[in-house]
Amino acid sequence: RRSFALSFCKLTGYSHEIYVDPEREIYKRLGMKRGEEIASSGQSPHVKSNLLSGSLQSLWRAVTGPLFDFQGDPAQQGGTLILGPGNNIHFIHRDRNRLDHKPINSVLQLVGVQHVNFTNRPSVIHV
Repeated sequence: RRSFALSFCKLTGYSHEIYVDPEREIYKRLGMKRGEEIASSGQSPHVKSNLLSGSLQSLWRAVTGPLFDFQGDPAQQGGTLILGPGNNIHFIHRDRNRLDHKPINSVLQLVGVQHVNFTNRPSVIHV
């Protein structure tokens, strides 16, 4: 929803364009899924928690944060896309569970952008 997107931008300082799809029409057309598929995803260097601790931390931040709000579907899985120009889909990864993220550096490599070193990054960034 628009109000949640505006609150997110204000809270995080995100100043770029953001798009919302409250009816999840695009989400469905892209073949994204709900639920947790049990699969060995391999650990991405930018994912700093496991399934249980990550879920508990997210719940705690939702309850104690300034946006105390449970908007959205916690079972909704996302993905990574490289799109454009036009209707071209160059790459798509559909997450199978909340730890199944495509490693950021592999996506950056696909688009020809310099890698990010995650070894000395804090484990959780609290917003």
